[in-house]
Amino acid sequence: MLRVKRVYQRADTRDGTRFLVQRLWPRGIKKETLKMQAWLRDVAPSDDLRRWFAHDPIKWVEFQKRYRAELARHPKAWKPLLDSARQGNVTLLYSASDTEHNNALVLKDFLEERLSRRS
Repeated sequence: MLRVKRVYQRADTRDGTRFLVQRLWPRGIKKETLKMQAWLRDVAPSDDLRRWFAHDPIKWVEFQKRYRAELARHPKAWKPLLDSARQGNVTLLYSASDTEHNNALVLKDFLEERLSRRS
C-alpha cells in the first residue's frame, strides 16, 4: 500500500517504509529526527518544474502531465519505491502545506498504476 504524508505528521506503524520525495529539505525539520529510509531527491520534480508550478492550483493539471513525463524518463529514480511497495507499505513524505496539489500525490498515482500492471 502506498500512502502520502506530510513530514510534520507523526510516524506510525502503518507507514511502513518512509521516503522523503522532494528536492529541498523541509523547513523546521532536523535531519536526525525525521524517521525515513531515504531522501530520494531525484524522484522529485526538476527545479525548473518545481519553480514553474509554485504550488499554483491553476497549474495543477499541466504540472501533473509535466511531472509524469519527467518520471517516465527517469525510472531509476522511482524504481526503489516500486520495489519497496511490492514488499509492504510505503509512505511518501512531503512538506508542502497544500495537501491536494503536491508532487507526492502525483508520484503515488504514477506508482500505483505501475503496481496494478503487474497484478
